[in-house]
Order: sequence, then structure tokens, then C-alpha cells
Amino acid sequence: MRVILRYLWDLAQRFARTLDLPLLGALLALMAIGLAVLYSAGEHSTRMVFAQGSRFAVGLGAMWGLSRLPPSQLRNWTPLAYAFSMVPLLLVLLIGTGKHGRHWIDLKVFYFQPAELLKLSLPMMVAWFLNRQALPPKVGTVLIAGLLIGAPTGLILLQPDFGTAMLVGISGAFALYLAGLPWWWFGAAFSAVAAIAPVAWFWLLRPYQKDRILTFLNPETDPLGTGWNIIQSKIAIGAGGMTGKGWLQGSQSHLNYLPEHTTDFIFAVLSEEFGWVGVATVLALYLFVVGRCLWIAADARDGYSRLIAGALGLAFFVYVIVNGGMISGLLPVVGVPMPLLSYGGTSAVSLLAGLGVVMAVKAHRPVHSGR
Repeated sequence: MRVILRYLWDLAQRFARTLDLPLLGALLALMAIGLAVLYSAGEHSTRMVFAQGSRFAVGLGAMWGLSRLPPSQLRNWTPLAYAFSMVPLLLVLLIGTGKHGRHWIDLKVFYFQPAELLKLSLPMMVAWFLNRQALPPKVGTVLIAGLLIGAPTGLILLQPDFGTAMLVGISGAFALYLAGLPWWWFGAAFSAVAAIAPVAWFWLLRPYQKDRILTFLNPETDPLGTGWNIIQSKIAIGAGGMTGKGWLQGSQSHLNYLPEHTTDFIFAVLSEEFGWVGVATVLALYLFVVGRCLWIAADARDGYSRLIAGALGLAFFVYVIVNGGMISGLLPVVGVPMPLLSYGGTSAVSLLAGLGVVMAVKAHRPVHSGR
């Protein structure tokens, strides 16, 4: 028995050697909360909880595998990973399926969302490119990086999937920001987007996308139609109060008032059942994850590692902000899941894989640095 225990202890040590334990602990806490809320939102469905838990297990395996790779090796593989992730992004336009377009590829065993791959490979590619250039980036460097960001973002917009395209584009833009790109570049980009907004409204946006924007501006104009989702989400959030109604006691989801309560609006279920206490706890865990990623980025010893760890940490922060703003009526509904809470496989696996890259930066940092 002592030999077995010693073997298990050695195995656990080898497993944890490259994992950042504070970051892993926060992620495990978020996953546990996510499974508990999913069990309630999914009408006590153990099947859904098991399926999501299995996806978390796959994601943790990917995290561990990537954390063992030195950043130099990840850097060498980055162009290949970027090119590889573009292939299914093209395929989905031909054979994909989805409610409002072509977002998923049916692999029979599960549905695969190719755009999720770019949340990891795009910032890695931008960081790889910028690491080979003089910083802060010059005009030519910015234009080439813009092409690297614009190509996959444009393909995702063709699906069409505005929410994911926005998140993918932002993840690449963060790498540019961390490389020292002046603020006026971002101001110019925002002005350009604002300038083409009228064109997009009349010729690019689909009717359901226009409805989402109009509903965001005034959901009460159609309370039983397009405004139903956000109105019920606000009711669920407000009903939670300070401590919530209690686990499994959320009436908005259990009585089917709250739509998409296992996916996009699951944070509203958490708000109703656990109140402000639960919301503050989850937000604190999210902030810790982001802060830990930024600390690892600041502590990195090469440009590529610093850019990729920082970009992935800031992108994680945006995912939380967009979903939180969406379910509270502060932002339009764009179909962005809440990290590690919303039901879904590709998003959870890609997110955990990305954090595995961040852990690789920490694990393979030179030990002679003094900290």
C-alpha cells in the first residue's frame, strides 16, 4: 500500500509540476460552480452535467499537455496552428449548420465550432509575428498584423457570427496593444467601424441582428417577442437579491420564463439562485484568473510569452464583460457564453487550452531570475 501511495504521490507531482496551482484552483472552483448551476438550470439533468464534466476533463487534459511545452516550441508551431485552424473555418461555410447561419460542423459524435480555435491560434499568431518585429510596431507591421486579424474575423462574420468575430478580433488586438501600439490607432479603428455602421445596417446585418440591436435600445417595445429574453433575464437577476432564492429554487428558469438558461443566460440563473453573494464570488474568481494571467505575462522573460499570456488574459476578461453586459441589458445580445459556466464543449476546451499556454509561460520561465 505504501508503494502505491508513493507512486500516486509521484504521479500527482509530475502532473502538477507545470500547472500553476493558484490559477488551476480558481478554474476548478469556477467549473464546480458551473456544474452546480447547470444541474439546476438543466432541470436536474445528470446527463448534461456528465457531458459538460467530460468536456472539462478534455479541456484540463489539453491544458496540462500544453503547459508542458516550452514557449519556444509553441512559438515554432504557431504558424502551423494558425493555418490549421483556418481550414475548418473555411469548411464551415460550405458544410456547416446553425440556427442563423453556418456556425457548427456536425461530427456526428458532437458539434464542433471552428471559430473557437481562433480564440487561441489568432493571438498566438499575432504575438509570433510581433515578436519578430521592432517594437513598438511601425505602420507596416500594424497593417500586416491587421491582415492576420482581419482574415479569420471576416470569415467568422460570413457565417455570420458577430459575437465570436468580435471576440476573436479583440484577442488579436490585445496583442497589438501589449506590443506598444499607440491609443490613436484604436481610436482610428473605432471611428472607421462607426463610419461603416450605416452601410452595415442596410446591406450587411440580417433581420435578427437588427432586432437584437433595436431590442437592446428599448426591449419594452416588444415585451412578448424580441424583448422577452432580456426582460426575463433582468427579472431573474433582480429576484436574486442579496443571497438569492437558493439552489434549485430559481423560478425564472424552472418555469421556462428565462430562455437559453443553460447556455447564454446561465449567469442570470446563478444571479437568481445565489444573489449578489454568488455573483460577487464568481466575479472575484474571474478577476483572479485575469489578474494571474497578467502577472504571469509581466513576469515573462521573452516578448512572445509576454504578448500571448497578456492577450489571452485580457481576452478572458472581455468574454466575462460581454456576457455579463448582455444578460443585464447593458450590451446587445450577441450569443457569447459565460466562461466555464455556460453549457458547451468547444468553448470550454479552447478556453482551458489557452490557459494551458499561459501556464506554459509560467512553468518554463528561467529559474535564475530571482523570483
